[in-house]
Amino acid sequence: MPLLRLPEPYGFELSTERFRAFGPDRANLWHDGGLHRVVAGAEVRIEPATGGVKVSRLDPGTEPVVRKLLGAEFDLDAFSSFAGDDSVLSRLVRSLAGFRPPLAPDPFESLVTSITAQQVSLQSAFSVRNRLIERYGDPGERAIAFPIRARLLHAREDDLTALGFSRRKAEYVIGLARSPLDFEQLAGLPDEDVKARISAIRGLGEWTADWFLA
Repeated sequence: MPLLRLPEPYGFELSTERFRAFGPDRANLWHDGGLHRVVAGAEVRIEPATGGVKVSRLDPGTEPVVRKLLGAEFDLDAFSSFAGDDSVLSRLVRSLAGFRPPLAPDPFESLVTSITAQQVSLQSAFSVRNRLIERYGDPGERAIAFPIRARLLHAREDDLTALGFSRRKAEYVIGLARSPLDFEQLAGLPDEDVKARISAIRGLGEWTADWFLA
């Protein structure tokens, strides 16, 4: 498989622990030492490798998705320099060397995931999120693609409450899918403008906006 180089140090198992810690993640599925995700209609497998990761299908369409998913965008050198002078953070930097926080590659996925995590345990959030993925996502060989926005445009609140969403969270997810929020436009805006536009949507407050911008 082709090699995708990542900034060193990089610990694949440490960085992908969140996809196992709270139960299986159907959109980012850990299987036999590798991570599976459906990208542009085809499943990609990511495995650890010296200098980065091996990717079963590495091309201009999949590379930015994999890089985003694995947190390659983070400037960890700057954080390490800052944290080195802090008595608590400096210990974490040493113990978590190689850790890169993974990110949801798709903004709609990121916001829906944040809604599922509001005021519940992460185990519960993962469970509800998985049922949404299984109901509305397109399956690959092992993983299932996170549902695209268009698939939820015509969903009803009762459809989502049947999956375990509260009535209010079902309203928020459907409202987000039907909202005029332009994700491509958000990418070019200052953080404060992004927060204002996200917070203007019912159910997406400052906490969700900060999650999105993290």
